[in-house]
Amino acid sequence: MRDAVFPADRHALYEAHGYSAAVRSGDLLFVSGQVGSRPDGSPEPDFGRQVALAFANLRATLTAAGCTFDDIIDVTSFHTDPEHQFDTVLAAKAQAFPAAPYPAWTAIGVNWLAGFDFEIKVIARLP
Repeated sequence: MRDAVFPADRHALYEAHGYSAAVRSGDLLFVSGQVGSRPDGSPEPDFGRQVALAFANLRATLTAAGCTFDDIIDVTSFHTDPEHQFDTVLAAKAQAFPAAPYPAWTAIGVNWLAGFDFEIKVIARLP
């Protein structure tokens, strides 16, 4: 079973690119990579705000599926310049996950994210 999930007011962006924001399968939610995109889909140029917006977009997708950050069990993040970006990302991570148990997390350095500098994808357990 696959059931697509879309955050409010963002379905057209996913439709234009041919994928779902998230997919429910059994008791798991697989969330596509979330970036710091503005409502029109363009990148937020300020890195700190881009990371905050990526987490906000992730929260909106989780909310659309009836989940919260507490339901996340696995995180993969992508970084275009990890050495210089990690402090900003760790600060956002600390806000999203303030207490243990923390989700599993894998951070990957990449050289291209379609105009973005940070992307986060997760797997969550549906409540």
